Amino acid sequence: MRRPVVRRLQAAVAALALAAATGVVLTSAPAASAATGSATGYATQNGGTTGGAGGQTVRATTGTQIHAALCGRASSSTPIVIEVEGTINHGNTTKVSGSSCNTAAGVIELKQISNVTIVGVGSGAVFDQLGIHLREAGNIIIQNVTVRNVKKSGSPTSNGGDAIGMESGVRNVWVDHTTLEASGGESEGYDGLFDMKDDTQYVTLSYSILRNSGRGGLVGSSESDRSNGFVTYHHNLYQNIDSRAPLLRGGIAHIYNNHYVRLNESGINSRAGARAKVENNYFKDSKDVLGTFYTDQAGYWQVSGNTLDNVTWSSPGGTTQPAGPDMKSTTTVNIPYTYRADAAGCVPDVVSRTAGAGTGLKVSDGNCSPQTPTPGPTDPTPGPTDPTPGPTDPTPPTGTNLSLGAGSDGSSKAAGTSYGDLRDGNLTTYWSPAGATGSASVKWASATAVSSVNIREAAGATGNIKAWRLLNGDTGAVLTSGTGAGAVTFPRTTLRKITFEITGSTGTPKIAEYETYAG
Repeated sequence: MRRPVVRRLQAAVAALALAAATGVVLTSAPAASAATGSATGYATQNGGTTGGAGGQTVRATTGTQIHAALCGRASSSTPIVIEVEGTINHGNTTKVSGSSCNTAAGVIELKQISNVTIVGVGSGAVFDQLGIHLREAGNIIIQNVTVRNVKKSGSPTSNGGDAIGMESGVRNVWVDHTTLEASGGESEGYDGLFDMKDDTQYVTLSYSILRNSGRGGLVGSSESDRSNGFVTYHHNLYQNIDSRAPLLRGGIAHIYNNHYVRLNESGINSRAGARAKVENNYFKDSKDVLGTFYTDQAGYWQVSGNTLDNVTWSSPGGTTQPAGPDMKSTTTVNIPYTYRADAAGCVPDVVSRTAGAGTGLKVSDGNCSPQTPTPGPTDPTPGPTDPTPGPTDPTPPTGTNLSLGAGSDGSSKAAGTSYGDLRDGNLTTYWSPAGATGSASVKWASATAVSSVNIREAAGATGNIKAWRLLNGDTGAVLTSGTGAGAVTFPRTTLRKITFEITGSTGTPKIAEYETYAG
């Protein structure tokens, strides 16, 4: 019984020594006193996002002190709230070493860590020409800060030119009431303001300002990087942005109550199989605010309640497929969390009074009225445990199951049990991958039209499948993606092979039947 006590004492002594050496101020205030409100959108799913709630609160006025706070924790997952005040720049941000951190000079590095809140306090926190980088990180909150003029070329450079960038297995991030801005586009040395790639999921960007940049942000670094998604954008101001507001490659996004002003070249760019629910936004003085642009790999959208104020559209053709001028839905997206959307007509006013750092962290009540939120964060509604099956229609499809007969065959990856058991019409047998992820396919000797599938989990394993993607096995394109097994519909596609890829699970995934239907 003594060893844990000794270790805790050693960790505490090390933290105090590091604090003394770097000037970090340790306080006894609970984490809830720093950040305000609770996560919203997709950040509430997959177990929720609470950041450093319940941990120690640390005050930092330099980047080095931020790193020291991370390195002074007992472990890389020990909750911590870092209150930041002042200007963080290259001159005061150095690498700090420790067993609970992996930092670097010239960038705020949240790498291989979890349970952290960074929140601006006092007179404000400005990250000047210095980006915030998340890698292999989870349960992170960034709130009430300004990040400006981060460059990928010229001098000084930081974070690949992204104001906030996430990559490599990042989960559950809430970025709230921030101001992200540049002073030009790629030719001036800047890149994206808010980028996600390489398996980043369950992220919300809320009540933030993104302005004066060539690129607002992306989800997926290339047409083949489709492992990202479940991102919510709400009550943000996009102002004077050339493109990527955002750019979506695969995955699902929920985009509502944002105010777009002067999107100069294109806005929401849904491509490479991405699916976006776009509702109650206000677009003003902008061009090509929604569509598939700069690629022949289409994306999809569900639209409702949006206001178009002096919006112009390009003629469709080739790699330009605008959604307007008569915007119509091309898919359906189910949202697994509760939210209240303001009417589009009041979005400019509500966003002007709530978005950005230094605005008092006010939020909308869903009735076009800004409110001061309850201190928090409190525990959000946990999820998803078993969300509504499929992204579109939870009712099992009817008709002929094309996985049985019809010249069908099957295959699987990631080893596991026999793939034949997922297309034998017997619910008592099942296929499982060797681990938590894997993929299985149904294929046909000749091209077959398919518009829906039904993934039926085996008895005792219901709810084990979490995140998944459905792929066109002929081309690799993502047909759709979502959480939870069940009935899934998508635009009718003719193909020879369709692949169900499990990208996240709890327990052991067990598919009793992989049914396919023409619809």
